[in-house]
Order: sequence, then C-alpha cells, then structure tokens
Amino acid sequence: MDIPLKSIDAQLEVKDHVATLVSTLNYENKEDKPLEAVFVFPLPGDAAVCHFSAQIGETHIVAEVKEKQQAQEEYDDALSSGQQAFLLEESDESPDIFSLKVGSLPPGESASIRLEYVTELAVQADDGLRFCMLAVLNPRYQPQGSEGPSVQVTSVPASLVPYSLSFSAQVSSPRPISKIESSCSLEPLQYLNADQTQATVKLVAGHKFDRDVELLIYYKDAHQPSAVVEAGQASAKPGSLMGDPVVMVSLYPEFSQSVMSSLTTCGEFIFLVDRSGSMRSRMNHKTSQSRMDSAKETLLFLLKSLPMGCYFNIYSFGTTFEYTFPNSVKYTQKTMENALKKVEEMAADLGGTEILQPLTLIYSQQCIPNHPRQLFVFSDGEVGNTKDVLDLVRKNSDSHRCLSFGIGEGASSALINGMAKEGGGHAQFITGTERMQPKVMESLRFALHPTVVDISLTWDLPKGVSATVLSPPIKALFQGQRSVIYSQLSGKISEASEACVKVKYSLAGHPCENQLHFSLNPSGNTGLTVHRLAARTLIHSLEMKMREPSGMDNDAKRKVVKLSVESGVNSSFTAFIAVNKTTNKVIQGPLVRRNVPTASECYFSKYMTLKYFFTQACSEFTENLKQLMQHAHVAYQVIFKEQKRRSSDLRANSNDGPNKHTQIGVHTRCLYTLNEPDKAVNGSDGGERGLDVFKGPNHGGNLQPLDVNYIFQ
Repeated sequence: MDIPLKSIDAQLEVKDHVATLVSTLNYENKEDKPLEAVFVFPLPGDAAVCHFSAQIGETHIVAEVKEKQQAQEEYDDALSSGQQAFLLEESDESPDIFSLKVGSLPPGESASIRLEYVTELAVQADDGLRFCMLAVLNPRYQPQGSEGPSVQVTSVPASLVPYSLSFSAQVSSPRPISKIESSCSLEPLQYLNADQTQATVKLVAGHKFDRDVELLIYYKDAHQPSAVVEAGQASAKPGSLMGDPVVMVSLYPEFSQSVMSSLTTCGEFIFLVDRSGSMRSRMNHKTSQSRMDSAKETLLFLLKSLPMGCYFNIYSFGTTFEYTFPNSVKYTQKTMENALKKVEEMAADLGGTEILQPLTLIYSQQCIPNHPRQLFVFSDGEVGNTKDVLDLVRKNSDSHRCLSFGIGEGASSALINGMAKEGGGHAQFITGTERMQPKVMESLRFALHPTVVDISLTWDLPKGVSATVLSPPIKALFQGQRSVIYSQLSGKISEASEACVKVKYSLAGHPCENQLHFSLNPSGNTGLTVHRLAARTLIHSLEMKMREPSGMDNDAKRKVVKLSVESGVNSSFTAFIAVNKTTNKVIQGPLVRRNVPTASECYFSKYMTLKYFFTQACSEFTENLKQLMQHAHVAYQVIFKEQKRRSSDLRANSNDGPNKHTQIGVHTRCLYTLNEPDKAVNGSDGGERGLDVFKGPNHGGNLQPLDVNYIFQ
C-alpha cells in the first residue's frame, strides 16, 4: 500500500538561543481513489506552533486558529461536501503530540503542507545549545481506568519509515560560533562571515527520517545575559499582547564563590526508575544497549557520587512498584553497596507505566529535617496521563525538587521537561549518542545546590513605561543555567530609552542580586518570534492553572482560546483549520483513510490494545487492515526464524521473579498476547507454534506487551 507522504523538507533558523523550524511536508496520491492522510507526530512540548498552510497547485491556503470543536466540525463538513480541508491539532493528553489531517486529496494530485514553530534551546552540561527535530514517537501507555488516547499513533520500526528528510540550518549569534555537532551525518560547517557569527550546515543527502535529528550548537562566551525587545504587530490592537512591545530577558545567575564555598552538602535523594516493558527497547538505531541498561548505568553513577551523610532510597515502577528500603536510609558504604546490588539486578519486567502510584507514595512520606528532598526520575516518558503527573509534581514542588532524565530516542519532552519545570529542577535527555557522565554530574551538582528562595523581579523603566510579566514565577535558579523572562511593555517608549531588570533572591540566608541593563530600542530582525514564545508561555500557564481544583471555568477557557486566536499560536483548546474554497469542483468517490506512520523503537508495544486494532479496522476499512496483516506476517516469519536461537535463553529465566513465561499463538493475520494466553487468537492455532515471551501483569483487559523489539534490530 502506498503512503501519501513522500518527503519532508526542513529549514532551521537559530538566532542566539531561539530556533524557528519551517517544515514542508510533500504529499502525493498515487492511488485511484481520493485520500484522507492522517499523520500523528511529535513536536517539542514547549514549542509554539505559529503557522500552518497548504499549497495545492497554484492555490495557497493559510489556516486559521479556531476553537477546537469548531475547527473539527468545519473540517468534517468540508469533507462531507466534497471540499479539500486541512486540520492540525494538539493532542488532548500531551502537548508534544500533534495530529495533521490532509483531507480529500484526489487521485494523481499533490499537496505541500507548511508547518512552522518556534522554541527556546536548552543549555547542556557542556554549554552547548540543544535543538532536536523529533522523528521517533513511541506509543504511550494508557493507565488503568483511562478512556484511551484522543489520537491513535501509527508506528513502524525506524528502518521502515517510507519518507525522506532534507534538513538545513542557519545559525547566527552576537558571539562567534565555535562548532555545530549532530547525532546524524552533517556536511562540513560553512561560515558566512569573517567573525564567524553566522554559519550554515545541512544533513548529508539521502537521510531517512528514521531517527531524531539532534544539533548541538556551541558559542564562544556562551553564558552572557541578554535582552531582546520586539515591536508589536502593527495591525494588532494597542494594549494587547500582540500590539505592545515584548521583551525577552535571558539571565545567567552568578553566585558568590565565598557563599558557595561556605555551604554544606546534605539532602535526601529519592530515585524513581521506570521498569516498564518499553524500557527493554533500544536507546537508538545505532546501539543495542537497552533503555533499562542506560537507566541503570546512570543511576549507578549517581549512587557512587552521593556525599557521605546524606539519605537516599530507590523506587522502581511499572504496573506495580517496588522500593529498596522501607524508608530513606543514611548513605554509608554498606547501604551504598546494598543499593548497587539491587540496581544491578533490575530488569524491565514490571509491565505498564503507572507512575502516579509511586509518586503519590513518595510525596506522602515525611521529609527529613535539614535534608532537602531531591527527586530523580528516570523514564522513557511513555505515559498517557502526562497532565495528571505534572499536576502532582506541581502540587508538591515546595518540598520536592524534581530532576528528570529522558532515556532513549522518543522520550516525551512534555513529561521530562514538564516534571523538571513544575518541580523546580532540571531535565536531561540521554539518547546514547553522547557521554552520559557530564549530564549526570550536572544534575547532581544542581541537586546539591541549596534551594534559592524569595525570588523577586524589579524593573527600572523610563517614566510612563510599565512592564507586565507574562512568565510564571521563577521556581529555581542554578549557577550557569539560563532563566528566561517575558514581559509586555506598555507606555510611550523613545528609541534612546534604557531599562534595567533586577533579580533578587536568598541563597542559604545570604541576600543576592543579579541585574541587567538593556536598551528599549526594538530589534529589527526577530519578526514576531518573541511575541509568539511569550504567548505560548502565557497560554501554558493559563492551561496549568485551569487544572487546579478551583481553576476550571468557561471564562478561563475563553481566555486561552482568545489568546491563541489573536497570537496564532497553538493551545489545547484550539486547532488550525484550512478549507479550499477557491474551486467549485466537488471531489467524487468514497474517501479512503491512510495513516502516515512515524518511527518507533517500541513497535508492537504495550499500547496496541484490542480496541486499537478494531478501531483501526473500522475506520480504515480493508486496505488498512491489510497493512496491519502485512506487518504481523513479517514479524511472524522473523520470530520463528529466531525461535530456536532465543528460546533457550528465555526459558532460562522462567522462574525469575515477576518475569513469567507464556506460550502464545501467532497467526499470520495478527500478533499479540491476551490476558488469557491459552486461548486462540483470531483463528490462530492456540499455541501450537508458540514462542516463549515475557508476559507482564494484567492490564485490566488490555493486550499484554510482546517483546519483539529485537526483531527489527
């Protein structure tokens, strides 16, 4: 079966620590029936999607942002009347998953979809700025009792992704560019000027979009505070966010060495490790190391680096959870050795990804006086209840600092970054393509860092000018880590005006202050980038407040929708909708749905439930069911080819704690396990030609995870 998405062209523009990515998705219908192409794909959780348009022949259609239900109805109405329509919407469950629908693409016709977003770049342990164009979207586990996802992810092994990617980047900064590195093969870096403040780089030709494209950008003298003032949109109403100037202030706190040297290191360190079935998957396409092994390696390194006299404990979770000690214990040589042994024995054998249960227990336990609690979380982020997890972390952020590690390609940026942000900590992503130790040591350094309290902002502005802070209150400050503040400026601003922002705080009882003087003269080359990032920040803050017990009301939702529509930036309550009204030609014939797959390192994972298979079969009719059969047939053939070589190893572990072995039946038309493994599946032979596989705990009727990730290695 032909996949209508043929290629993606991506152009990245980086200005200092802000990135704008413009992606063009090229579709072509080579079938004899009109198609609806549905593409569910990942984006950074904090990205501001700000443009969506379609090019069909000579016709260019720019999408509008509308309330989500209204946009969905307009899309459905357009398809019902034989019109072309295009819909882009954020998932209800997680802000890092988007669904793109290309509706009524006639036989032989092509369409190009343009998608643009802006995002801040995170500072890494080695001072590089990290950009990642996400390709891998691993299916998310749905906790017991949940209704299931609003969008269904169609995944294939990374090696079978059917579309290609061309990628180029242009980087500019006030400071010289030292180097640009990538997890993918790059052509040589080309500088565009003598002082090396502008450069361009691109991926080598023929790149398949089967893995994340990560860029690390290094500037000389990177840790420099800065402020960018951006003029308002001329067509927008004065006094509105888009009509007034907005300033983006980037601060790098510097703490007095005399104060830092006088501080003692103490604390309670809680480690929470994901042991769900998906952690058996590979870190990335280049390595055979599993995510579980990487998480263990990271945790072992941390355990050996803790200061004597602190307290610690280790929890691990899947469908159930376990702990090393009933309560936190003092860190001694004996307790460390005991913990190291327990970690070495860990395996990805606990089933699903029920992270809320252990988090709730950890937060309910009394903290140890004079030992601030630091919570380290290690996960591939494959959870379907991201917003519930972030709510819980935020509610306990006063007593728990959260430092998170995303393990492997496809780790959810919404979960990993969100936990760190809401928990006043720091996030790291370990993909197996870089040295792990610097990232681990940086997170440990931040954890040993005393909590900064009483953080306040003051503005020294010209007479008649005022600043309204759009960012949420700063929860954490770390030495050498950037803190970004967005503020809306109102009043009459002259070109020669200058301003100053001061950040005051207390560090272990010592009052501290950092300040930055800057010009109010607007920058001439940012477009509306700063406004859009500010709008996304404000939208996110409003959405999080709405999830508080007293925060959900229609007025709050209206505020989010209004801001999203005015700024042209995505939200959970809006969607981008475009309808081709330039032609009176009605597209004839039944519409055939085609799902465009994303790459996954967890193919045939725990997410594939009976409901999913039946929904796919009903919504996509015969052709799509054939595609599932073909994938199952390929896996079926490879499984039994490998059975003789692998079965002895699997049986050797048959009495290994929670790992229980089960004979399953595999038929060429289907491939999964049931809660009742002895029953025949879809006409299969009921285990006559079975294969020993790991069977996790009961998921309340869901299919059990089938460990076939090695098939496609």
